[in-house]
Amino acid sequence: MDSIHIQGGISLQGKVRIQGSKNAALPILAATLLTVDRSYLKNCPRISDVYAMISLLQRLGCIVVWREDGLQVDSSKVGREAMGGEAVKGMRSSLCLLGALLGRCGEVLLEHPGGCVIGERPIDLHLWALEQMGAVFLEEEGMIHGVAKELRGADIILPKPSVGATENIILAAVMARDDTCIEGAAVEPEITALCRYLQCCGASIDGVGTKRLVIHGGGPLRGAEFIVPTDRIVAGTYLLACVGAGGCILLEAAPAAEMEAVLALASQMGASCLATEEGIYVNASGYPKAVEHLITRPYPGFPTDLQSVALAVLSAAEGDSVIEESIFENRFRVAGELNRMGAKIEQLTAQRVVVHGVKRLRSAEVFAMELRGGAALVTAGLMAQGETMVAGCPYIYRGYENICRDFRELGARIVSV
Repeated sequence: MDSIHIQGGISLQGKVRIQGSKNAALPILAATLLTVDRSYLKNCPRISDVYAMISLLQRLGCIVVWREDGLQVDSSKVGREAMGGEAVKGMRSSLCLLGALLGRCGEVLLEHPGGCVIGERPIDLHLWALEQMGAVFLEEEGMIHGVAKELRGADIILPKPSVGATENIILAAVMARDDTCIEGAAVEPEITALCRYLQCCGASIDGVGTKRLVIHGGGPLRGAEFIVPTDRIVAGTYLLACVGAGGCILLEAAPAAEMEAVLALASQMGASCLATEEGIYVNASGYPKAVEHLITRPYPGFPTDLQSVALAVLSAAEGDSVIEESIFENRFRVAGELNRMGAKIEQLTAQRVVVHGVKRLRSAEVFAMELRGGAALVTAGLMAQGETMVAGCPYIYRGYENICRDFRELGARIVSV
């Protein structure tokens, strides 16, 4: 199914349960390689990126089985194998296999990872950090070959809070000799989830949730049962879509404690949000209000993964808004497609746009070029009058289990074809 058809202009009503987190599940799946036992991951999202990671784990010798409420991974017979093929080229998160395979096998060979085209996202920081722990890397004909005769603990000061580099260091460090200290670690909730899973497996990690992590290495690790947390980006997508389309919804199990920046933005745009034990209630009526200056920042700031959706909503806000992207240099590719829907987005620099709010977006045939931009176009389609067709939807399915089903539960007229 390559396209999504949306009959827009309908306010959202009802409730939807938020899926498990993509950005937590993928590094945790990589971490299962570090055990010689079975792990059971409840609430694991059934998205294409997870299926791609499962394929990689199976090629390494893992036995992976879907159960009713989760995913069982048996890593007792893992062996060395090159990580080639389209699964690695298309998924940035395969990069976390660097730390995991160095920790399990002492060697890794994989193709240069890919993913969405939203910026350069160099991997130099990952390789540099793992080299501090004794790994040696060579790049040969598009392949990354890493070897570590023995991983050893190290004091690593990250020059910027890279989520991927932090995850790779953690994955390698739990199996390394002696202790590893990470200064300047990223503090995203998905890193906390990875640490909690590893702690369930027997790892000793201090400072979880802070910028200073101390990992006491040496293993061995056992399998564990773990509940993957709900996805704050999916919850934020549906919340902002309600702000744009109007309505009253309940986002069941939405992780409100991880969404303070998103809730603050929704309040600025005129919506009312209430966090309870059930989830987040969202009430939005009338046109959203413009915001003076929205800037993406590492957690706990406003997430870059929701910048495109915010851009779509602010396209039909009352007044002008400035959005600044501080994480990736190519996040505004969706602006051209939104402009085809009647938005007036003026790109000032590669990192900054001004959004001149229009009264109403109009329907159009548009094309998703990456995951979050695709979700933004679906949001714009819900807001627009008439029928919008979004093509390129395999990008969207990388992060959303069933975005059409979820929005239908909220009363939208939307189908995938």
